[in-house]
Amino acid sequence: MKKVMFAMLIAFLMPYALMAQNVVLSGKVTDDQLQEPMAGASITLLGIGISTQTDNKGEFTFKNLKAGNYQLKITYIGYKTAENAVTVTKSTQLSIRLQKSMQLADEVVVSAIRATANSATTFKNISKEDIERNNFGQDMPYLLNQTPSVVVASDAGAGVGYTSMRVRGSDATRINVTINGIPYNDAESHGSFWVNMPDIASSVNNMQLQRGVGTSTNGAGAFGASINIQTSALSDSAYVELNNAAGSYGTLKNTLKVGTGLINGKWAFDGRLSRVVSDGYIDRGSSDLKSYYVSGAYYGKKSILRAITFSGQEKTYQSWNGIPEAKLKGSQADLLSHYNRNLGTLYNTVEDSLNLFNANPRTYNAFTYKNQTDNYNQDHYQLLYSKEINPELSFNGALHYTRGKGYYEEYKYGQDFTSYGMDSLFIGTDTVANTDLVRRRWLDNYFYGLTYSLNYRPSKIADFILGGAYNEYKGKHFGEVTWARYASQTENDYRYYDNDATKKDFNVFGKASINLNPLNLFADLQYRRIDYTFFGYDRNKNNVEQNAVLNFFNPKLGATYQLNGYNNLYASFAVAHKEPNRDDYTESTPDSRPKPERLNNLEIGYRHLKNNISAGANLYGMFYKDQLIVNGRINDVGGYIRENVDKSYRIGVELDGKWDINAKFSWALNASLSQHRIKEFHEFFDEYDANFDWIGQQENMHKNTDIAFSPSLIAGNEFTYRPMTGLNISLSSKYVSKQFLDNTSNDARKLDAFFVNNIRLGYQLKALGLRNIGLGLQVNNIFNEKYESNGYTYGYLFNGDLVTENFYFPQAGTNFMFSLNVKF
Repeated sequence: MKKVMFAMLIAFLMPYALMAQNVVLSGKVTDDQLQEPMAGASITLLGIGISTQTDNKGEFTFKNLKAGNYQLKITYIGYKTAENAVTVTKSTQLSIRLQKSMQLADEVVVSAIRATANSATTFKNISKEDIERNNFGQDMPYLLNQTPSVVVASDAGAGVGYTSMRVRGSDATRINVTINGIPYNDAESHGSFWVNMPDIASSVNNMQLQRGVGTSTNGAGAFGASINIQTSALSDSAYVELNNAAGSYGTLKNTLKVGTGLINGKWAFDGRLSRVVSDGYIDRGSSDLKSYYVSGAYYGKKSILRAITFSGQEKTYQSWNGIPEAKLKGSQADLLSHYNRNLGTLYNTVEDSLNLFNANPRTYNAFTYKNQTDNYNQDHYQLLYSKEINPELSFNGALHYTRGKGYYEEYKYGQDFTSYGMDSLFIGTDTVANTDLVRRRWLDNYFYGLTYSLNYRPSKIADFILGGAYNEYKGKHFGEVTWARYASQTENDYRYYDNDATKKDFNVFGKASINLNPLNLFADLQYRRIDYTFFGYDRNKNNVEQNAVLNFFNPKLGATYQLNGYNNLYASFAVAHKEPNRDDYTESTPDSRPKPERLNNLEIGYRHLKNNISAGANLYGMFYKDQLIVNGRINDVGGYIRENVDKSYRIGVELDGKWDINAKFSWALNASLSQHRIKEFHEFFDEYDANFDWIGQQENMHKNTDIAFSPSLIAGNEFTYRPMTGLNISLSSKYVSKQFLDNTSNDARKLDAFFVNNIRLGYQLKALGLRNIGLGLQVNNIFNEKYESNGYTYGYLFNGDLVTENFYFPQAGTNFMFSLNVKF
């Protein structure tokens, strides 16, 4: 830790010794025809990577530049991109005029669900340049790791395969994800599985991460955050790119991108092929991922029609059981005790035993069956249309269809025939009641629907949006026994369960924004209706088709006060509701079925954007009614499902800022200090006697405990040094305080705090007649921190003693990735 603190101290102090250069480059951006100032235009110094935005007067400033030649890139939605070459020998002021584009901008596709600079919403924009700079083949959560309140984890430990992220302690089931405004979350589990979209980052133009409830969007309700992704936009010219990366643990990424640019002023086509493979940090934690992206678009003066298809195919060896605490951190005696407790359940063979005692404690994987894999293919089809009806009125609409099909395969020991609907075997006078077998659990689903928005802006002070969506999901769930040591009466691929589900999701929202300069007011009202049909238990505990219909009203109100051209204050209050997931419904009866959750979200914030400094601070309160948590209780059909707790909350403060100190140095910093509490809940333990016969359940009451996986302090830092044109060196750091594995605030069930540092080097040059050659090196965890960022726990009473079993997912030590990107 001393090494880390020393390195960070040097990084922070170095810029102050190098600020003698004080040439200033400033300017004003205006509309070419109306001569009006353009607030929010993006200004970038190419080759250096410094960016800023114009203030409310259309003005921008770069301070502490070195005298020399610079290339400015100026962008604004709906206007042609401008590039200006300028030689700076002394302080210089520019006047820049932007011309309106002859084509409608791609950004209008997602404008209805995006927050803007003056929105009373807490958000972070991630640009295409940010994504490209960090894209070495790891999944999307790792590209968002340096945004406030985010914690990421990888089952295989190296950021490839099954990865996850939490925002403000909320997991993937509470983070709404849309791609071009179209919902991505699974309709039943509510999760977003990035492994099904390998290398999607290479086809992303920009993203916006909204924390809290955010603005009304499509799909599952945003109950902690929302991620709005916009895929590739129009390129100015034809291009071919080869992007390759290779590094530790046999990780390889190969990407081919092609695009036509604008053909005859109207047509454009883009495509991508990607392959990502990795052995994983964890034993046998391999991933074999393939994907493609194809887009064809027609650009008219007042309209865009774009057809998109993208697909992901994954084969991932299962590493989702984690590592027992006794193996990872305990003594040999602890491990032996754990083994004896779980003999016949987790450990069944000599191979299991040898694997447990002989494997590396940090890379151990309990699975040894050669085809213990997850296999899934997901195809997406989108048809997007945008039309500017007149200068005040525009329309966006989309049709979408997603086809997913796949299974996970596993070897199971000593399975009862009755659990699979099979008869016992009689061999002579012996009865065989169980068997070893291989099974596959399938998910075969369809998701389709439409989204729309109508944007009306009658004047500069008023803006109205009417939008919504209708989506249908049809999911087939079934399991097959593909092999059994004793086959009973079955044949190959015997189907031992089969049930379907249908979910219809309708929402409509209206948004209004009134700009009474310096005060901006907004209202956002959404109605959402869910109709879910599924197989579950009735009151007589028979598994029959059931139906649940839910109606939600989600209002949002807010205001932004513009203090001056570069400072504003905002405040908002939003209500969100969330339905229970598939397991909550199917593993309960109408009498034990949990209620929907409700969230009241308050956000108060401050933003500063001037010259070379952007900064923000916000206070938030997320107050839950009937939040669903796991408490260990068995319900009336013998299932361990989530139950509602009456009151719980998350409150905190978030800081986010960036300082471009001069042309060579910049410093980005974010921090979140928070508290997450459940007012009262009841924990249940199974109780067993000395013969391991189940006795019943014991109940403990807890008050004012921490919500699981909710660290009180998250901090990120990135320091970037540009010693010469085209070369940048970055040191990024991430600190996450301790987290509890359950809701009891018990230090015996926790993840320790960790502090991880990475170095990234990037060099861009033009040579050999190529448009650009990019070289990159990323060294992760440079101080070889041994840490775990995810885990789970369970406990039970055995012969009067409490037994706690913790499992962890260790993350990789020092590792590297090298990239070579060539643009033609």
